[in-house]
Amino acid sequence: MNHLAARVPDPAVRRLSATLYGYAFLSDLVLLYPLYVVLFADTGLSVGQISSLFVIWSGAGILFEVPSGAWADLVSRRLLLCLAPLVTAAGYALWVLLPSYPAFAVGFLLWGAGGALVSGALEALVWTELARLDASDRYARVLGRARTAGVLGVVVTGVLAGPVFAAGGYPAVGAGSVLACLLAATVATRFPEHRPPPDAPPPDAPPPPVASASVALRPPVAPPPLVTPDDDAPPVVASGPDDHDDELTWTGTLRAGVRQVRTRPPVRAAVLLVAVVAADWGALDEYTPLLALDTGADARAVPLLLLLLWAGVTVGGLLAPVGERLGRRGYAALLGLVALALAGGALVRHPAGFVLLAVAFAAAQLATVLADARLQARITGGSRATVTSLAGMLTDVLIIGTYAGYGLVATAAGNAVAFAVAAGAYLVVALVVRGRRRRPAAVRDDVAATGARGPG
Repeated sequence: MNHLAARVPDPAVRRLSATLYGYAFLSDLVLLYPLYVVLFADTGLSVGQISSLFVIWSGAGILFEVPSGAWADLVSRRLLLCLAPLVTAAGYALWVLLPSYPAFAVGFLLWGAGGALVSGALEALVWTELARLDASDRYARVLGRARTAGVLGVVVTGVLAGPVFAAGGYPAVGAGSVLACLLAATVATRFPEHRPPPDAPPPDAPPPPVASASVALRPPVAPPPLVTPDDDAPPVVASGPDDHDDELTWTGTLRAGVRQVRTRPPVRAAVLLVAVVAADWGALDEYTPLLALDTGADARAVPLLLLLLWAGVTVGGLLAPVGERLGRRGYAALLGLVALALAGGALVRHPAGFVLLAVAFAAAQLATVLADARLQARITGGSRATVTSLAGMLTDVLIIGTYAGYGLVATAAGNAVAFAVAAGAYLVVALVVRGRRRRPAAVRDDVAATGARGPG
C-alpha cells in the first residue's frame, strides 16, 4: 500500500472515534435490558415460552445477519447505522404497549434485525474510514474503546433501571429505552462516510502521466503492524480501503463475500477465530447470575458480582493497544488464560471466584477485539461488511450450540461444571493457534493483501 504523502490530521480520527463511542454507549443504554425477562414473567409467560423467545431472537440474528451485511456493501453504511436503533426501538415500544407473547416475538425479530443492520456495517465503516485516514493501525484500540463504551452503557442502565421502574413502571422504562435508541440514531448521522463511486480510481492508483512534469519518487513506507496469532511477532500488514468488486448487486456482493471466505484460507481462519472466541463467553455471560446464586451469594449481591464481571470486560477493551503487540504465542497464551480463569473461577464455588471470572472476561474481550482486527486486515474487495456478517452469523450459530450444550451439562452436573466444560473450547483453540504453522499459500495471500485496496 502506498501511504498518503501527508498523514491526515488527528481531528478527523478523533471525530470518528468520538461518534463511535457515543453510538456504542447509547445503543446499550436500554433500560429494558435488566427487566425484560421480568416483564415476560409478569405478563404470564412460562419458562418454556421465554426460552422459545430467546430462540426466536437468536434465529432472527442468523436469518438477517448475512443479507444485511451484503446490503451494507451496496448502500450507505451510515444510513444502516441510523436505521438500526429505530428498528430496535419499534420492538421495545411494542413490548410495552401490547405486552403479549406475539408482541414479544415480533419485538425480538425487530431486535434481531436491528442488530444485524449494525453487525458488519459498523466494523466495515470504521475500518474503511480509518484506512482512508491512513490510521488503520488504530482500529483495534478504537474498537476496544467502543466495546468499553457499550459496557459503560450497560452499567449505567443497571443503575438507572430500578429507580425509573419504581417511578413509572414498564411504560417509563420502555420510553427511556426508545429515547436512547432515538439518540443513537441521531449520533449515527455524524459518522463520516467516504465511499467513491465504483468507477472512481482507487486512492492508491498512480496518477496519469503529465507531460513535461517530473515525478518525485518516495521511498516505501512500512505499513503498520497488526496482531495475529499466525506469527511469532506482529506481522507487517498493509491496510487500506478495500477494492470494489465488479458485481455491484446484492447477490453479486453476497457471492463475492462467500467466495472470499471459501477460497482464501487466511480470511476463512480469521472468520472461524472471531466466531469461536466471541461465541463461548458471549453465551456463558447469560448464565452468570445462576452461577452466582450457586456460590451461596444472596440475591441482592448478584448484581454486584455481575458488575465485577463487566468491570473486567471494560478493562479488556481498554487493553487493546497492549494486545496488539502479541504474536502467535502471546495470543495463544491469552486464550489459555481465558480457559483457566473461567474454569477456575467457576469451580471455586465461592463468590471470590468471580474475581477469576472477571479476569477471564477481560481476556476474552481483548481476544475478541484482536480477532476482529485480524479479520478486517485480511478482508479485501468490496464485500467487507458481508464477510464480517458471515463471522457474525457463525457466532450466533455457535452461541445457540453453546446454549444447548450448557443446558445438558448444567442439568446433569451443575452450573460450575458446565462453565468449566465450556471453557475447554478456549484451551483447544489456544493449542491449535500455538501449534499452527503458516502455509506458503497463506503467506502469499498476506503478501497479496499488502497491495492497494479500493474503498469498501
